[in-house]
Amino acid sequence: MEVIKGSNIDNGLLERFQQEIWSKVPHLEEMQNDAKIVNASPLIDITDDLKECAKNVYNLNLADLDLKVFGKFDSKLLTGSIKVRPAVHIIHNAIVTGNLRSGQTVIEATSGNFGIALGQLSKLGLQIVSLVSRKLQEGVFQELRNENIYIIDLDMDICPAPGMRDNQNLLVAKATAANIRSQLSELGFDVAIFDKASSEIQSLLASQDIINLAKFLAKIYGCFCPEQYDNKLNIDVHQTVTAAEIDQQLHEKGSSLKDFRIVCTFGTGGTSGGLSRYMSEKYGKKSLHIVFPQGNQDVAGIRTKDKAAGLTLYEPERYAGQHEVDFEQAKHLLKFFVDKGHDMGESSALALYAVIQMANFGGGGNFVVIVADGIQKYKKNLEDISKKQNRIQVSLKEAASNVGDYDRVIWIHTQYTPREEGIELIAKSLGVDKTKIFVPTARTVRQLLTTQQIPDELSKDLQGSKGKSLLVCMAGQTSLMAVKVLASKGVVTESLVGGITELPQGKSRQLSELIREATE
Repeated sequence: MEVIKGSNIDNGLLERFQQEIWSKVPHLEEMQNDAKIVNASPLIDITDDLKECAKNVYNLNLADLDLKVFGKFDSKLLTGSIKVRPAVHIIHNAIVTGNLRSGQTVIEATSGNFGIALGQLSKLGLQIVSLVSRKLQEGVFQELRNENIYIIDLDMDICPAPGMRDNQNLLVAKATAANIRSQLSELGFDVAIFDKASSEIQSLLASQDIINLAKFLAKIYGCFCPEQYDNKLNIDVHQTVTAAEIDQQLHEKGSSLKDFRIVCTFGTGGTSGGLSRYMSEKYGKKSLHIVFPQGNQDVAGIRTKDKAAGLTLYEPERYAGQHEVDFEQAKHLLKFFVDKGHDMGESSALALYAVIQMANFGGGGNFVVIVADGIQKYKKNLEDISKKQNRIQVSLKEAASNVGDYDRVIWIHTQYTPREEGIELIAKSLGVDKTKIFVPTARTVRQLLTTQQIPDELSKDLQGSKGKSLLVCMAGQTSLMAVKVLASKGVVTESLVGGITELPQGKSRQLSELIREATE
């Protein structure tokens, strides 16, 4: 890409970016009188493996169908995912337009892979701050940490929630704002700036609009926000590079993208937007099929259909089809393909399972499936398919029935602490004396989750003759994360499903009666 350098461009940063990052990712390059995509990810024929999987795993016979399936393995790209494409495209544009310069901080809301891709910028001297959901899988958190990214973890999804505007939880917003303030302070941000904008921040948090919160924090602190969920460059890169790259590879195989349906899952909408535009403008047809997990199923970085509808880049009118499939069934496909040596993650398994269904009911067809990332981040989940892990979650009924097996009941949260009424409710619900309930500081819990090490204060609480404790939080997410961290250190704990909010005797009471904002 030809770049006109101007006085407002940080040419040193641009040169380092082109050398260290741009040269290693797919992009359009002029070659004599021709233009070609270089550094393309593999396009692999996986038809035979898919037919074998259909037969051996799902008892479906696709052998006689006229079927051709290619996997576009973006898991082989730099940083291991498709998200490096929009991340690099957006950052390149920011540098050449003078909107990003050396020494700046980049702030973005991410479900994992985009943040991991941004981590490449740390080698250029840029600081990366990612707003992420605490619900993310530990493998994703580990990848973010490996990329030298500062993580601000939140107890909510990274997704706009317009419906929340009519059902705002101001208590949650206030406590979450305090948590963010504390983490920004530890990073060296001026909290006075935060305090001046506290009402706007709490309003965004009350609506669970973390996407716009990232934009707002970037604005008040003079940082750069890629705005991946709204940025048209996210669509542009997939139209001008990804789709053209696939078409180029198919032409080399004696075919054309015109004759294929493209199948992908939905994260931000950039991939689907770019691919659908390419097919519409070049071939005059709709060929893009979007795959969603069912209901409340959790697939890393992938939206359910109802959550996708709240995103700017969700454009259902451009899609040839939308499919909601059962991720529990797709997990078996994931194991099959990984065992075959294919590097693919959870979202790719979801898309491929949809292809099996489409081929089975449609009598075959030609498909290109976007393999958005690899298996590394999800290996622990993959192990769960093969063998049953030790129980890490328990219902209230199970916990109460076996409460004598616990040394202690420990409250775990980074934002809230229980009031006396809350402690009494937990004790009464479990059938234990309230003296058995321990409440570490919020800072201690945050230290556990961010450093992956057990703080001394918590270590003392975990000591006991029976060797097991029950962890309780507000809604069950923070305690579950803590259980997984402690398990990695050989400490046996269990998380109470649903936390204090699901205790029957507490449902008729206001949450503010049971918990309060934690003080440091």
